Amino acid sequence: MIIKPTESELEILNYLWKEGPSTVRQVHDFLSASKDTGYTTTLKLMQIMHDKGVLYRTENGRSHIYVALLDEEETQQDLLGRFVESTFRGSAARLVMQALGNHSTSKEELDEIRELLNNLENKK
Repeated sequence: MIIKPTESELEILNYLWKEGPSTVRQVHDFLSASKDTGYTTTLKLMQIMHDKGVLYRTENGRSHIYVALLDEEETQQDLLGRFVESTFRGSAARLVMQALGNHSTSKEELDEIRELLNNLENKK
């Protein structure tokens, strides 16, 4: 089963991937620092994510502790693959050219890209 997280779900997942097991209050406090969202909205969304199998929930006294069940790297790869397929007709080269053409790239980033390309060429 492929799960495609929504933008709001990704915000929660990103927090849990970074911070680890957390309560709804901790997640809500983080989310509400950057946007106006109610506690009950965060709670309901996390309950839905639990029902969908995206989060695992345990009880700790009166609090529920939530843990991301989706692997961060696998989720990123899946979402990027879908994005490249739907937006750039499957062409990673088009994605890279578009990203580099619309973004001020630092020397360090270019060095990392060169190293990645060299590593990919050496594997062939």
